[in-house]
Amino acid sequence: MTTSIRRLLVAVLLIPLLGLGLAPTALAAGTAGTAAPGPGALSPADDPKLDIKGRLASIPGMTVTEEQPTTTGHRYFLLTYTQPVDHNRPWLGTFQQRLSVLHRGFDRPTVFFTNGYALRTAPSRTEPARLVDGNQVSIEYRYFSPSRPEPADWSKAGIKQAATDAHRLITALKRIYREEWLSTGGSKGGMSSTFHRRFFPDDVDGTIAYVAPNDVNDREDSAYSRFFENVGTPECRALLTGTQRELLARRDRLGARYAADNAAAGSTFTTVGSADRAYELAVLDSVWAFWQYSLEADCVKVPGAAGTDDALYSWLDAQVGITGNSDKALAGYTAYYYQAGTELGAPFFDVSHLDGLLHYDYKELYAPRTYVPRNIPMRFDPSAMRDIDRWVRNSAERIIYVYGQNDPWGAEPFRLGWGSEDSYVYTVPGGNHGSNIARLPAAESAAATAKVLEWAGLGSEAARTLTGQYQVPPIGPLDEVGLQQDRVRL
Repeated sequence: MTTSIRRLLVAVLLIPLLGLGLAPTALAAGTAGTAAPGPGALSPADDPKLDIKGRLASIPGMTVTEEQPTTTGHRYFLLTYTQPVDHNRPWLGTFQQRLSVLHRGFDRPTVFFTNGYALRTAPSRTEPARLVDGNQVSIEYRYFSPSRPEPADWSKAGIKQAATDAHRLITALKRIYREEWLSTGGSKGGMSSTFHRRFFPDDVDGTIAYVAPNDVNDREDSAYSRFFENVGTPECRALLTGTQRELLARRDRLGARYAADNAAAGSTFTTVGSADRAYELAVLDSVWAFWQYSLEADCVKVPGAAGTDDALYSWLDAQVGITGNSDKALAGYTAYYYQAGTELGAPFFDVSHLDGLLHYDYKELYAPRTYVPRNIPMRFDPSAMRDIDRWVRNSAERIIYVYGQNDPWGAEPFRLGWGSEDSYVYTVPGGNHGSNIARLPAAESAAATAKVLEWAGLGSEAARTLTGQYQVPPIGPLDEVGLQQDRVRL
C-alpha cells in the first residue's frame, strides 16, 4: 500500500475522532496538563490565536519548564512530556521525558530531531531545520538521565519503546504544528530516526539520517577491519599503528601517569574494572576516535612511534579524554552501551598489530558489557537490527542517508533495496562523523537539498531546481551552535 493511500485511510478514520474533540494519543487523559474543554469549546492547544507558550502548556502531559532567549525570529522552550514506561502496558507507570521546541511559526514545516542521547539544552538548529526555515522539536532519548524512570526497568530501553515515545510526542504536537514534518538525527540519532519510521512510517513526510551505523549482523564485523586496512594513506595508517603500539609498550610510564591523573581527578573505575583496563580501552579506542573526529589532513599531528612520552600522552587525551572511561564519564552513556549490548550491536576489528602488548582479552574487554554496571542485566537480541534492515530495504520511503567516506561508523551503513522508494544514500568524500548535506559535492548537495525542500512541502518544482521564490536561509548563530555539536557526534 502506498503512503498516500495509507494517509488517506488514516485521515478518514480520524475524522470522526477529531469531530468529537478526541486527541488520537494514548494517555491523553489523566496526565499532567490543563483539563479538557467542555463540549463545543476549542482547546487552548488547538487555538491558533493563542501564544505558542500557552498552546504548548495546554497539551495534556506537557509542561513548559523554561523559555530561553534566542535569536530574532525564534522562541525556544524546554519542556517535559509524560510518557509511559511501557507503551504496551501504560498502567505500569510513567516518567517525564525532556524535550525542547524551537518555534519559528505555525505556518512553517517542523523538524523532529533526536541525537539518540541526552537532550542538548542550548538552542541550535539542525541542518534540515535551517534548510526549511522551520520549527524544531528535539527529544531526549529514553533512559538518558533525567528522562529515566526510577527505579529503572532497563528492559524498556529498547528500539520500539523509544520509537513510540517519538510517535506520541509528534501526534500531540501536530495539534499545533500542522504543516509538513521531517525527522532527522546524526549517528545514534540517525539510527533512532530510522527506527521511528520503521514502526510509524507516516508520522513524518521525510527523514534525513546522518552517519547512521547499521550493525545488522553483530557476529560478522569484517567490514570494520577492511575499513582500517584501507582508510587514509599507508603513511598515516603506519603513524597510527606506531602510536598505538608505543602507548602500550610504554604502559609502565604512561599507564601509571594515566592512573595518577585519574586519581587526582577523583576518578573511579568500578564499571570497567581498573585504571589499567581503562587505559587499554582508551588505547584501543584511539584510532577509531581519530578517524571519527579528524580528517586525513590531521595525520601530521599523529606522533608515531618516535613520539615523546608527552606527545603520545597528549595525543591520547585529545582523542579519547584521559577521564573518558571513568565511572563518572560513563554514567551519562549507560543507556547507549545497554542498547548496544542488547539490540544495536557493537563493532569489533582486527587488532593483530597489537599482539604481545595487550593485557586483556580484546573481545571481552572491548564490548558493551564492559561499560554497563553489573547490576543491570543484558541479553542480546540479534533480530532487532535485522528487522530494521529488512524494513529499510523492503519498505522505506523518503529517507536520505548521508555518510562520511573516512568515518568508521559508516563501515556498515544502511543500504537501500528493491522496495525502497524515493530514498537516497550519499557519501561525503574524505568526510568524518560530522558529514552533512552541505559537505557533499555540489551536484549531490543540491539534489539532496531539493528533496528536503520537496518533502517539507515548499514546492516540488522550486525544490528540484533550487530556483524560484524560495531561498535557503543563510548560516546564522543557531546554525553555528548546531554545526559545532555535529563535529562531536557520538
